Amino acid sequence: MSDLLISAPPEAERVKGPGVLRQLMTKPTSAVAIVILTVLVCFALFAPWIAPFDPSQASAGPRLGAPEAAHIFGTDLHGRDVFSRVVWGARYSLPVGAATLLLGLFAGGALGLALGYIGGRFDAVGARVVDVLLGFPAIVMAILAVSVLGVGLVQVVIAVAIADIPKFARVIRGATIVAKQNLFVESASAMGASTARIIVLHVLPTILPTVILLGTLNLGGAILSTATLSFLGLGVQPPTPEWGTMLSDGREYIRYAPWMMIAPGLALFLAIISVNLIGDRVSEIIDPRSQGRL
Repeated sequence: MSDLLISAPPEAERVKGPGVLRQLMTKPTSAVAIVILTVLVCFALFAPWIAPFDPSQASAGPRLGAPEAAHIFGTDLHGRDVFSRVVWGARYSLPVGAATLLLGLFAGGALGLALGYIGGRFDAVGARVVDVLLGFPAIVMAILAVSVLGVGLVQVVIAVAIADIPKFARVIRGATIVAKQNLFVESASAMGASTARIIVLHVLPTILPTVILLGTLNLGGAILSTATLSFLGLGVQPPTPEWGTMLSDGREYIRYAPWMMIAPGLALFLAIISVNLIGDRVSEIIDPRSQGRL
């Protein structure tokens, strides 16, 4: 009887990987997005075998060479093959964006969960602080964080994650407050279950759909933010073939060698639009109000 009273909510049962994947593939836009994202992930995983040249190899072709058979995306100022650099750039841009999202989601989620579940004065003060931080543009907060932490790959991950914490904390706080009011949570508390047990076994499964939506819908933004910092010279530094850094390198030669910006810009665009389309489709699948339209 006690297991029935404090069993997990039915909403948590609907988040199943295979079923979501099948429904993702039923819509043409999300199916194409998955294919594109899979190709980019393959670039990251198999870059040494896909790229025809070393991304740092100077004089692999003529300086500022136009696209041709040997260099399908042309070459840059130092004669490096742009296609090879785009392929290797996936090894930096995609994992850095994902790491940024996971770190921000973990920190913001923990803060939002604590605020929503503990409540009281702690929640009142914490919620006001989060609201104040949300008043600052995320990119400005990231730049401020980089100015304190320094320039580099690890620093840009931490900086963008810090900038995203208030956004994640606010959403997960609201979801936690709603979850805490469910009867199975109240029953578990009345039966003497510990706070940690209630959070892990009952609150977290309830807010899991919200966490998944936050992750899928904000991955594109995380990739863009890290690329933006690299473009501004605050993230990954040359000669590392990161897409934002490549865009920065090519801006001075856009009139003479536009392919230096077109290639990494296209890769960045495809990555962001793909994860955004997938995120939109996941939100349709998980959101109960959209079930009738599937």
